[in-house]
Amino acid sequence: METEMPRSRARDESRAAPSTREAFGTLYRALAADAARGGRAFAGWARRTTVILGKKSATWAKLFAQKLRSSSARIPRGRPGTGSAFRWPALRMPKLSRSSWTKARAFKYAAIGLVSAVIIVAAFAAYVLRGVPYTEILAGSSQPIITLTTADGEPLIQRGAYQGAYTPLEAFPEHLTDAVVSIEDRRFFSHGGLDYRGIGRALVANVSEGEVVEGGSTITQQLLKILYLERERTFMRKAQEFFLAYWLESNLSKEEILTRYLNNIYLGAGATGVPAAARIYFNKEVGELDVAESALLAGLIHSPSQLNPFVNLDGAKARAKLVLAAMRDTGRLDDTQAGVAMLDATRLDPQRPEADGGSWFADWVMEDAREVAGPFRGGVSFRTTLDPRLQEIAQTIVARELDENGEESGVSQASMVALRPDGAVVAMIGGRDYEASQFNRAFQAKRQPGSTFKLFVYFAALKAGMSPRDRIEDAPIEVSGWSPENYSGGYSGRVRMADAFARSLNAATARLAMEVGIENVVGAARELGIDAPLEAVPSLALGTSEVSLVDLTGAYASVRAGVAPVEPWGIASFGIEDSDRTFRIGPGKQPTSDLSPYQEPLVGMLRRVVERGTGEAAQLDGFAAGKTGTSQESRDAWFVGFNEELTVGVWVGNDDGTPMNEVTGGGLPARIWRAFMEEASGESAAAQTQEDDGEKEPRSGRSAPESITELVRGSAEPEPQQCNVRACSRAYRSFRVSDCTFQPYRGPRKLCDR
Repeated sequence: METEMPRSRARDESRAAPSTREAFGTLYRALAADAARGGRAFAGWARRTTVILGKKSATWAKLFAQKLRSSSARIPRGRPGTGSAFRWPALRMPKLSRSSWTKARAFKYAAIGLVSAVIIVAAFAAYVLRGVPYTEILAGSSQPIITLTTADGEPLIQRGAYQGAYTPLEAFPEHLTDAVVSIEDRRFFSHGGLDYRGIGRALVANVSEGEVVEGGSTITQQLLKILYLERERTFMRKAQEFFLAYWLESNLSKEEILTRYLNNIYLGAGATGVPAAARIYFNKEVGELDVAESALLAGLIHSPSQLNPFVNLDGAKARAKLVLAAMRDTGRLDDTQAGVAMLDATRLDPQRPEADGGSWFADWVMEDAREVAGPFRGGVSFRTTLDPRLQEIAQTIVARELDENGEESGVSQASMVALRPDGAVVAMIGGRDYEASQFNRAFQAKRQPGSTFKLFVYFAALKAGMSPRDRIEDAPIEVSGWSPENYSGGYSGRVRMADAFARSLNAATARLAMEVGIENVVGAARELGIDAPLEAVPSLALGTSEVSLVDLTGAYASVRAGVAPVEPWGIASFGIEDSDRTFRIGPGKQPTSDLSPYQEPLVGMLRRVVERGTGEAAQLDGFAAGKTGTSQESRDAWFVGFNEELTVGVWVGNDDGTPMNEVTGGGLPARIWRAFMEEASGESAAAQTQEDDGEKEPRSGRSAPESITELVRGSAEPEPQQCNVRACSRAYRSFRVSDCTFQPYRGPRKLCDR
């Protein structure tokens, strides 16, 4: 029988009893302290769960919370799940009536059950979420998003994997976001990370069909899967999705989740993100898409490889119509708008953007871009040195010459690289057709340079004190069983060194190399920037060690500049997403040698090659200098040279080393070089800069420090710059990109001014 409480005591209890909010706040804090033992990150679940106890007496809640808190202090050290002894504390309640005891006991067991459930769930969550990169998820990406632009700021699209610049949500047209949400996650803006109605609908559909025909994943779950989780459908991954979806929704807004999704979803044809797909399929900025085009892109999310419109245009159109129907069903389009868009969808005919020829160049600079972008997260945009006009000229000329003369000459491939005086690459051709072969013959291929390597022999001779006017013997010679012959088969006797170079006399050059020493020839090549392995044997003088076209062209650019080495480079600067700061990249190596004592005679000999030697086919109306090269049996043919504006190297040959039909460096390569130089005249930004300075002839006789400063700054700085990231990172191990500083041995950090 229930014992009646004295009225005076009841009044006192009433005055002392807290409000329900206060009582349950106290209860929550006590429960949360216990829940933290199983997983602190999930203690917040206790607060939401205790709402079910809201109808209980505030007084009893307060009493129980006080007892729980006081008893928790006496809990042994063992924890659930650790293998050590653990027991719940005995909660001793005050003497109360039977009815009150019943309520208290029910409340006690309910609370203990609640805390136990929280601990179990927290322990399971801690198990499945071990190793999850929370910081990277919140930062936006586990890897930086790299985008490349040409020198004038236009997007440089790579074939294969391509991801456009990170685009904010407001830049996407509303009909595009409506299309994506309508077809992928209709209740995206109302659920908390998981859509149980969608899961149930998908489950019914899959069971009725006997196979997986529909998914219930939300946009939040898809974002987690494409960026952070394994792609395979495993129990572990689904469990991670369950917890992380709620966690991500509690840390990011719906708008931010949708923005990241649109920028990172794969849409086929190598395009990652809607901005990249808009460029690949329609050659448009994402903001320029119409409703039908947006519906087609949204439809690709379901199966990007199978619905790729370049492969399956009918399937892509059919899916686009389903997207438009979903937009109509959700009220995002009315009947008239949907009908017009469906008609437009039937007329869609996506085409790849015309090849700009920059893909070999993009492949070449991407490795450097990834290295520089490594410490960053989010979008990193790189401005390259590629000049689209010069690139187009190079692509057109190489294709034309191979089409007209390739079959007759037995030539199947060609490559070209064009440099500004500071080594900036403004055009690069890596082969005949990038779609057919992505192998970059300008950079990756190592071929015998033939007589173009003679530059280093004569440079070594000049360093040894000889003069272009000195005479050398062009006569039969044998060195360790090796007997070089001239291309014509005859010999010229004693000739001036300049004439031997211009006429590319093999015997005279071999004799000169023996006189100055092969090791000195190797040293001369190294000084001008050749990094390839060079075998110090007599035949090296005639170019038997293999080099790349990029390195060889850089060596000739060193002669043009009067300092060495001039290393070809392709990234001018980069910027970081959500920051107005710009960092300069520039050359990887800084010039260290002053060539001014040797520049004039070297340039004079190279001019003589074009004016009255083997390179007459490369003559221009103005200044031109260069050297021809042909390997044994015409397997490789080269011409490398420069005018006032550019240094350009050309190679032709066959990938399998098949001999050409008597093609020499003074033939097809020289003609390609001249055609490019004639059309490129005045097109280069470097040319305009030099004309403004009144500079027409090659630099000569300048001191090394002045020339080096010019090369470090570059001929055309694209925008205000703060420090040379590449040079600073190589100079100082403590260099920090974020503020361009390094830590000296003493004192505070200092700004790197390299």
